[in-house]
Amino acid sequence: PGIHHVLSRTFKDVFPRYRTMTGFSVPRKGGWDCHGLPVELEVEKELGLGTKREIEEIGIAEFNRRCRESVSRYVKDWERLTERIGFWLDLSEAYWTMDPDYVQSVWWSLKELHRRGLLAEDFKIVPWCPRCETPLSDHEVSMGYTQVTDPSVFVRFTVTGGDLDGAHLVGWTTTPWTLISNTGLAVHPQATYAVVERDGERLIVAEALRERVLGENAAAVQSLPGERLMGLTYAPLFDTVAGEGTHRVVGADFVSMDDGSGIVHLSPAFGAEDLEIGRREGWPVVNLVDDRGRFTDEAPELVRGRFIKEADPEITADLESRGLLVSSGTLEHTYPLCWRCSTPLIYYARTSWYVLTTRRKADLLAANEKVGWYPEHIKHGRYGNWLENNVDWALSRARYWGTPLPVWRCGEGHDTVVGSLRELSEVAGRDVTSVDPHRPDIDEVEIACPECGGEARRIPDVIDAWYDSGAMPFAQWGYHPDLGSGEEIFERRFPADFICEAVDQTRGWFYSLMAEGVLLFGESAYRNCLVLGLIVDKDGRKMSKSLGNVIDPWTIVDAEGADALRWYLFTAGPAWQTRRIFPEAVRETLRRFLLTLWNTYSFFVTYATIDDVDPTADPPPRTERPVLDRWILSRLHATIRASREGLEGFDATSAARAIDAFVDDLSNWYVRRARRRFWDPAGPDDDRDKAAAFATLYECLATVATLLAPFTPFVSEELHQNLVRGTEPGAAESVHLADYPEADPEAIDPALEEAMALARTAASLGRAARTEAKARVRQPLRRAVVHLPGDADALRPLLDLVAEELNVKEVELTSSEEELSGWTAKPSFRELGPRLGRRVQEVAAALEADDGSLAGRLAAGEIVELQLPSGPVELAPGDVELRRRTREGWGVASDGGVTVALDLDLDETLRLEGLAREVVRAVQDARKAAGLEVADRIDLALSADGDVGRAIEAHAGWIEGEVLAVRTMAADDLESGHRQSAEVEGEPIEIALRRAGG
Repeated sequence: PGIHHVLSRTFKDVFPRYRTMTGFSVPRKGGWDCHGLPVELEVEKELGLGTKREIEEIGIAEFNRRCRESVSRYVKDWERLTERIGFWLDLSEAYWTMDPDYVQSVWWSLKELHRRGLLAEDFKIVPWCPRCETPLSDHEVSMGYTQVTDPSVFVRFTVTGGDLDGAHLVGWTTTPWTLISNTGLAVHPQATYAVVERDGERLIVAEALRERVLGENAAAVQSLPGERLMGLTYAPLFDTVAGEGTHRVVGADFVSMDDGSGIVHLSPAFGAEDLEIGRREGWPVVNLVDDRGRFTDEAPELVRGRFIKEADPEITADLESRGLLVSSGTLEHTYPLCWRCSTPLIYYARTSWYVLTTRRKADLLAANEKVGWYPEHIKHGRYGNWLENNVDWALSRARYWGTPLPVWRCGEGHDTVVGSLRELSEVAGRDVTSVDPHRPDIDEVEIACPECGGEARRIPDVIDAWYDSGAMPFAQWGYHPDLGSGEEIFERRFPADFICEAVDQTRGWFYSLMAEGVLLFGESAYRNCLVLGLIVDKDGRKMSKSLGNVIDPWTIVDAEGADALRWYLFTAGPAWQTRRIFPEAVRETLRRFLLTLWNTYSFFVTYATIDDVDPTADPPPRTERPVLDRWILSRLHATIRASREGLEGFDATSAARAIDAFVDDLSNWYVRRARRRFWDPAGPDDDRDKAAAFATLYECLATVATLLAPFTPFVSEELHQNLVRGTEPGAAESVHLADYPEADPEAIDPALEEAMALARTAASLGRAARTEAKARVRQPLRRAVVHLPGDADALRPLLDLVAEELNVKEVELTSSEEELSGWTAKPSFRELGPRLGRRVQEVAAALEADDGSLAGRLAAGEIVELQLPSGPVELAPGDVELRRRTREGWGVASDGGVTVALDLDLDETLRLEGLAREVVRAVQDARKAAGLEVADRIDLALSADGDVGRAIEAHAGWIEGEVLAVRTMAADDLESGHRQSAEVEGEPIEIALRRAGG
């Protein structure tokens, strides 16, 4: 298991969890894909095998036994990671694609396709992997394209006969090895071709490509239409292909004028278009390359026994030595490699079995229209284009470990497709129901041909493992109408409401599921599909072992926790975007969100425990609670609504980000501003106010725990068990068995939320003004003045909150921003100089005399007109340099039309109060250093001179209340306890304290 598996399993988990909490029955049957090349390659590596012949030397039985062991070996790793990341899945009843019931269900489907005329053998060009010695399907090929560098070779094909006798047709190829089997040349009938004389020879190329191939000085002496070249014969390059009508020029519309020479070399054994023309012209299919991509003994001695790509330089050199090479170079282009072993594929004429998907193309396109794709553009983009260009599915594989192709063939060529071991027993004349339906055991079962009675043996191929994966919707239940198994549960469970995988499965699993669903059952196997982006490293590079940037998921899970990793994956960006993942990012998520939530929860538990509060016992009605409570409850229910909307639309990211924003509001504004209501050292002024605070924070935390359940299953369960189950006797046994919260529209107050957003903006700007003015946070100020755009009445009920946050005695609203600060403007000589010349000095003088009104209009984005001695001039905001002018003794900050000004003048009373607050901070530090609990009462002694001493004297009672001092003593009277020296604004202070009564 890799880190990318955590991504897919996390998104596969969140929506079933959510649907469960909204009342749906959600089956969670796990499963294991067991067959295919990945397993075979793993075993080959373990055994040090390199070819199929070496596999057959140790025996198919032993090889497949090792494959079965390899599959089973990693199951425990998958189960352990599945459990650790909280993927709710039933693995005790997991299906295995190698189980006999699964295999027989797949057999049934293949027999059904054959009965419907949708499974057939054909001789076609197939993508062939010479390393794995097997064909690949088109959707497998699509997963292996990469940028490669290949030869680019232009070759002379010498015309024989006619008025062009001795001229050279210039053919082009990036696969010189296919020239060994050259059979013909193709030109475009409607294109124009040029005959060029150079160094005493005539060269023929497409007119559109003449200069690119032969150079700027290659002037044409004759122009010919492509159809004029058709029928010309030429001398073979190699003595390997014979037959009537070969080595002849033919017409083909696929010949491109965008690259090459406009003359395409044809070898029917190695290209689909080549084979099609070869069949039309009656040419032989000459293949001198074996299954391993090596030239056979029938090939010229030059290349005999060589791997095709290794032979390219030898062939090019040979052509050059014989004067047949016009030029050679290299070309970078995309080319498919085997998606498992990265070997370049060969396009190879072979007999293979196909699922004839093209016959049901219209049905596939219609089925796709009914699927909800997330993101939506996949439907008619990446996936829709794939369906539009659909080709038949190359199903058979010349391999060993896979579902055997259930086709038995006799000597007369009659095929019998078998759908089950029971049916096989009937035609074999003996009971084979206990035979392992894998190679080699199944290969040993002979039958009597039902058509002619002759001996029939199974065709040795296995099938594409992707077909196994696409069969999951029915085969996991052992679905088999002929055997009467799995029908009822399949009909209940088909089609699936939701599937999810990464974008690289668009042409893999997504396609195989839909194709088999449509061909067998008339509809797609799924209704909704969430397409995930890929995982890259911190620098945006694809993760690979060769780069050394692969992340072991356990390193993050063990260090930061599964919930932190899950939350990061949900919130880092929309599911379908490529996302970077690295430990520091997950660690920041843990700090910023999960620890913030946990600290808020810890705050609640701490003070609820101190006061033995039951937050659910007769709380004040919501409408009677303070405005801060009503605001956070409005935010809570708006968040519930947003989360539900996101999850209903398979958008976990918007849902998670809504919760994320709410937790930030809860911690950094609600608790911040309501803190004293939970624990006021002087005692609460209003018990109902305190009850409202506890009830409000409890509701928020309990609801967030339930909102988070699909996203972060562990921390949400911890909160539910410790908070809700301990408080509400009727609470769900687990948060994952609880109902997902539903929003109360009556609780949502958009106007209040908008007003609070303005209040928080004002508070943020006030803090910025303090910072800019270097005014201490604990230093009380006399007042703040706020200017808002539009009607400011909505903010009036919230001014006390702003005052508390800014540590000012009062907050005033003003309708004029100019009362707080203004603007000055100077001409931008870079902008105005080229336009106005010397007149720019007149502009400077006019702006210097401005009382601020012109500058203010420019700052607001207006265009103003200046009346200058030399005539009027229009100025735009970009024509001047604007600077803010602040009133003396004030600090000002603005943003988005909101301006906050702080009166920075301090009198003696304010100054001493600020020092008293600093003394409290010093005593609280001493309490922590002494290891005291939050609620511990203390005996306290303070000693300081100067202004700090006077501040202590003036605010002694308030200081005692803030630090929970039951009495203040002289330092000499406090013989035991903790002593600490500190500084308050540069003045020394001695602190002595102990637990009261200690």
